[in-house]
Formats: sequence, structure tokens, C-alpha cells
Amino acid sequence: MPNFRPCLPFDVTSLSAHEIEAYTPGDPTGIFAGDLASLRKSTRGFLDAPLPDGILQRLLITARCAPSGANLQPGKFIAVEGDARARLSSALVDAWQQGQAETEDYDYFPRPMPMHLKRRQLAAAQALYGALSVERHDRAGRDQQFARNFNFFDAPVALVVTIDRDFGAGGYMDLGMTLYGLMLAAQREGLGCCAIGALASYPGLIRKTLGLDERTSIVCGMALGYPDPDAPVNQTTTTRCALDEYFTTIR
Repeated sequence: MPNFRPCLPFDVTSLSAHEIEAYTPGDPTGIFAGDLASLRKSTRGFLDAPLPDGILQRLLITARCAPSGANLQPGKFIAVEGDARARLSSALVDAWQQGQAETEDYDYFPRPMPMHLKRRQLAAAQALYGALSVERHDRAGRDQQFARNFNFFDAPVALVVTIDRDFGAGGYMDLGMTLYGLMLAAQREGLGCCAIGALASYPGLIRKTLGLDERTSIVCGMALGYPDPDAPVNQTTTTRCALDEYFTTIR
């Protein structure tokens, strides 16, 4: 029997080896397994169904089991609901449509972006808009889809992810592991999610709208809920680069 992390929110000591490997998404006795990662994908179409009470908190507790340097556990998650969510989404859409620009709290993409990375970026965009049957010259269709970022893709749960401004790159790395832990925990429960980097383009607006202090850096948003199996956008499939592009052995 593997050595399980004590922070898992269920008792695994009675599970057989078969049960460990053959989990079912949404089964509360399911555990992390290799295929959780391979099945995970960004969800941008959600059912109009609320999450059961307590499940978001359980997912976040599981996600916080991620490792972090000196156990500092950087990053915070803010659930934005009701009027606050409506105000935030409206302000973000207005700022984007008016072409307003802000200085982001951190650099997301390399500058300049190398050609091999531009190709990956283009392929991802083609996969997304291809699933939606939005042609490359259809600017209105592309803008309509992009604006959905600021509405958290109409997911039942909208999160804003932040980090203290004093953290360096290592803190972002640790927070990234927590975010991935949240994604895998959601996958295990039969939920879908999508990290929303577009929110990082408007850190000042978000701080002002939500009443956050200047020490709070805006990292991203996240949409979370039950995937809509009939939503064309959820048919988007992206590829991963070959192993030899990112792994080598030095002897």
C-alpha cells in the first residue's frame, strides 16, 4: 500500500489496490491517479448547476496539500459571488472593450516570445476557435469568446487567485502547484475548471472593485463547475510536446 498524504480528505486505508487504480470521477472514495492528469482539460462551458455545500472548501483543502518552499503556502483564493461578481465582470468587460491597458503585476509570457512558442500559442488558439467554428477572420466571434473570460465562462464558481506582492518567482511556482492540485481535485469530483490568465491584465481594476490592498498581486481567475457535455467549446483538444523536447539525461 502506498504511503498516502495525511491531508487527503477521506480514509484510504481500507481501499484495495484495484480500487486505488480504478477510481471513478466524482466517486468520493476516488484518489489521485496518473490518468487524472491525462483526463484534465480546460472547461469553458458549464451546466447551470450549483456545487453541493462544502465541496469548494474541500477541494481547496486538498489543493493546499501541494508542496511549498519552507512550507510558506503562498497564495489566496477569493470566491466572488452575487453583486460583487456582477460588478467585477462588468468592469472587466468594459475596460477590455474600451482598450484600456494596465501594467500587470507579473510577466506572464517571455518577451520577445520565441517562434517555437508562438507556434504553440497559435495551435492552441486554432484548437479553441476551431471547436467553436469561429473562422480566423471573424473578429466579432473571437472577441465574443474572449470576453467570456471576464464572465468566468458563466461557471457557478468564480475565483480570483492572488499572492502577496513580496513573493518572488518561487512563490508563484508553489502557488502553481496548488492551482494544479485544485484542478486535479476538481477532476476527481467530476468537476471542470479553467484558469483565466486574462484577469491578470487588470490588477488595479480588480483590487479597486473588490477592495483589495496594494500588497495583493492578481495572479489569475478560475472558473469551476460541472462541465456541459454538449458545449462545443469543451471539445477543444490541445496537444503536448514530445518528451525529447523537454527531457534529457546528462551522464
